[in-house]
Amino acid sequence: MKEEGERCPLDPVAATGSTDLTDQLWKFRIQYREGRDPEKILRAALKLGIDLFGGKEGCIATIHPGAVEARLIQKTTESGWWDRALLAGFLRGEKVNVPHEMMLARIRRHGRMWGVLALRAPGASFHWDARQGFSTIGGLANELIDQSDLQRIREVRARVDRKVMEQSHPKHLSYELLHGIRSLTAYDHSAALLIHDADLGVLEVVAEQIAWRKAKGENVGRKFPLKKTLHEVLAQPVVRGFDRHGDEWKNWTGGDPTDLADLLDYDPAPKVGDPAPPEGAILCASLITRSGLLGVLKVASMHAGSFCQYEVDLISQFLPQAAVALQNARRAETLERRMIDAERKHAMADLARGVSHDVNNALGAVLPLVQQLLDDVEHGAFDPEEAAGDLRQVERSIRVCRRIFGGMLNFARGSARNPSDVSLAQAVDAALLLFREGLERRGVALVVNVAADLPSLFAVQADFEQLLLNLISNARDATGPGDRLTIKAGAEGDWLELVVEDTGCGISADDLAKLQEPFFTTKPNGHGLGLAICRSITAQLRGQFDIRSEPGAGTRVRMRFPTDIGKDG
Repeated sequence: MKEEGERCPLDPVAATGSTDLTDQLWKFRIQYREGRDPEKILRAALKLGIDLFGGKEGCIATIHPGAVEARLIQKTTESGWWDRALLAGFLRGEKVNVPHEMMLARIRRHGRMWGVLALRAPGASFHWDARQGFSTIGGLANELIDQSDLQRIREVRARVDRKVMEQSHPKHLSYELLHGIRSLTAYDHSAALLIHDADLGVLEVVAEQIAWRKAKGENVGRKFPLKKTLHEVLAQPVVRGFDRHGDEWKNWTGGDPTDLADLLDYDPAPKVGDPAPPEGAILCASLITRSGLLGVLKVASMHAGSFCQYEVDLISQFLPQAAVALQNARRAETLERRMIDAERKHAMADLARGVSHDVNNALGAVLPLVQQLLDDVEHGAFDPEEAAGDLRQVERSIRVCRRIFGGMLNFARGSARNPSDVSLAQAVDAALLLFREGLERRGVALVVNVAADLPSLFAVQADFEQLLLNLISNARDATGPGDRLTIKAGAEGDWLELVVEDTGCGISADDLAKLQEPFFTTKPNGHGLGLAICRSITAQLRGQFDIRSEPGAGTRVRMRFPTDIGKDG
């Protein structure tokens, strides 16, 4: 005979009673109704089931499309063995033989069977009412997880909205969108944003993330011709889903041609030595604005069946918002690009005025020397030793001119928009080709401390040179005899720091505050775009721009750039 209060292993639910179960479920709901971590909710639900029904051990398992066995994400005991094939079959709705000592509760998420709570008590035989109670716990956990996912959707939308309000650069906004989609759909292969170029009739990859290797992609910049028939298909603002069956794609969302999936499957054959897994499922979302097709959002998973109507509906919620945000950002980028081009032309004119003195001085020294050499030759007074000295001086002057003109030509030609590795040391040397002679002529001491082995920045070379030219030009105009211009750079952690500092006239506090505004200038012939463009270029590189100045003490501009944006970002 059992003593009073002893739990009966054959009917554990009798020890709790339906009232106790209801009370515990209510407390559980109150405690986790604001929960944001689905796994934490599941762990708490499993513990509640073990406490209520006398289980000795339990586990949480999930199943991925295409997987034969379930994946254990939590076990209450390290030594416990679980039949993962049985758990997978239970989730797939197959007829499985669940032992009497075990209880299972399905967890549905993202529109499909996603996971299972499993409880086991060796020697016990769980009755129908206990199994129903355990399923109720699973159902409540399911409800709380759904609420958590809904809140996550709101947070992602708010984050994208914030980027829109901040008028983020299209590149940054694109990756924010891809990051948000990943946090919601948990795609395990890749995602990409392709923008439609109506003039060229192509789709160009402007952003790509590779989930399976936790990196950004290598296809950015690739262009794919868009046939008229596919353009007509993409002109409809819908989300299409494709699954790979053998070597072919099947559209499970409608009757549209599968050559759209073939177009987006632009890396079908792995490269030699490349462990890249093939794509098994693709979602393709058209981004439509009033102007027509803006681009395509592509999301890919490794296994067929990874996506369902849940992901289609989820992405559909973001399409109008994403299309308008990207269109506005690209318009702002175009205006910014035109502003930088205008500033570049102005800088060329300003540079031409600035270096004209240096060129005149160099050529002014050449002409009398050449005339003297000619006169000596004509009158038979040629002295080889004296002539050699004169020719060396002529050579130095010509080299100065060549260096100045070479720098101006490089600056004028540097209009390529393709990003590349930019060496700070080389960029500073290139900029100083144009200013070194003028600084020396003014009596300004130049101090350069930029190591050649600093990490490179992945940037548009022309833009970065524009940044340096604007800052050095400002320092040149603010300095005079006895002043000093210092350019230094260094690396600290994942950041690269560049400082341009002078001991010139400085800027008043009132003017320094106004420098935040475009078109404000203290120069008689300036137009107030130089520093605004410097800030813009720094922002494109996700950098930080800080300017400090004091009248009579000089000006210090400090920029910091993250080195982890790399080629893929």
